[in-house]
Amino acid sequence: MPYVIGADCVDVNDRACTDVCPVDCIYVGDRKSYINAAECIDCGACEPECPVEAIFVDRTARGDEEKSRFVTDSAAFFSEILPGRTAPLGNPGGARKIGDLGVDTEFVSQYDA
Repeated sequence: MPYVIGADCVDVNDRACTDVCPVDCIYVGDRKSYINAAECIDCGACEPECPVEAIFVDRTARGDEEKSRFVTDSAAFFSEILPGRTAPLGNPGGARKIGDLGVDTEFVSQYDA
């Protein structure tokens, strides 16, 4: 997983990153957004656009418990069944075609920012 959106996005969800993503791999939940690692091309365009510096490269999470939890949670957003859905989101091939999901993982839903 190349880029991850972390804690600073929770309840901010500015979406500037979605505007610059050339492959449309940033999906909007309820409280934050999520980068689909399978669709991301590792261009890094999103990182400098984030006004709250919530986006980081996954390898920077090593040894950082908070960041590591968001790495794991980002993968879960796409691989686990989210509330109100009948199947995992998986790799739909672009966030715009499915729109805002309006739902988060259990971790983010309960996250105390």
